Amino acid sequence: MPVIRTCKHCGRKNRVAAKHLADTGRCGECKNPLPPVNEPLAVDTELFDEITQSAAVPVLVDFWADWCGPCRAAAPEVSRTAADTAGQALVLKVDTERNPQLSARYNVRSIPNFAVFSGGKLVKQQPGLVGHDVMESWLKSAVTTPA
Repeated sequence: MPVIRTCKHCGRKNRVAAKHLADTGRCGECKNPLPPVNEPLAVDTELFDEITQSAAVPVLVDFWADWCGPCRAAAPEVSRTAADTAGQALVLKVDTERNPQLSARYNVRSIPNFAVFSGGKLVKQQPGLVGHDVMESWLKSAVTTPA
């Protein structure tokens, strides 16, 4: 399942395979570089499974809901983590109201709830509000975690 990325140079929409979201690619139209994803991606169950299973880099998942105050407070930290780790990690956002099956699969009882995947496996999960520095340290340690 590809993700649609828009070229900042020519505006063309490009399909990027989930396993290449952390890579620098090229626009199919103008051939300018398409940088790695540098913002959180809102995902459904199918895209979540595809990315967490095929990503060559660690994946941070933010389980959240729109009505949750701490989730809204965490959003800028999650965005900063995505920007700071572009090309080295991916950041996903799972709306627990729209994707209750994912919340149940990972026993999410309180939000925000963060999970880190590496090599398709869950390596860290923690509920509660944390800063981008903590999220980034989780991702760095996931790189060294044997799959």
